[in-house]
Amino acid sequence: MADENKEDVEEKNKPIVAKTAYDLQRLKLEKLMKNPDKIVPIPERPKSKSLPPVPDFVRNVMGSSAGAGSGEFHVYRHLRRKEYARQKFIQEKGVKESLEDVYHRKVEENKQAADERTAKKRAKRQKKKQKLKKAKKTNEVNSEHQEGKSSSENESKGSGTESPHEDD
Repeated sequence: MADENKEDVEEKNKPIVAKTAYDLQRLKLEKLMKNPDKIVPIPERPKSKSLPPVPDFVRNVMGSSAGAGSGEFHVYRHLRRKEYARQKFIQEKGVKESLEDVYHRKVEENKQAADERTAKKRAKRQKKKQKLKKAKKTNEVNSEHQEGKSSSENESKGSGTESPHEDD
């Protein structure tokens, strides 16, 4: 029995390796559910990058040509990289905004199309409902007319022959 307990303890201490994404998610969920009273930290969304300010002027205006000191090239390279990164950020921001505009336009078009389809179907239902009401009224009028006609026919048939009770 001591050996079995020892093996159980070893199995519990042995780290469990998640082989699939499902297993990984299951292990995380089990870990969270072991202590449900514990507060779970939810990370905040990363803040979007802000546009670095445009340099007003560059004090060390120089190129990568000969004649500059040995340290000047590194300063130039740093400024060049910084400017390229700024331009790349501006371009990416423009692309992102245009994609968002296209997305919002598409969503709006889909919403309008859905509203139009809904209105068309609503009109169709209303038309069908009106038709049914009209048909029901027509049937009622026809049935009343038929009843009235049949009763008047009975009266007209009876008027040609005298009833035995009229003499009294």
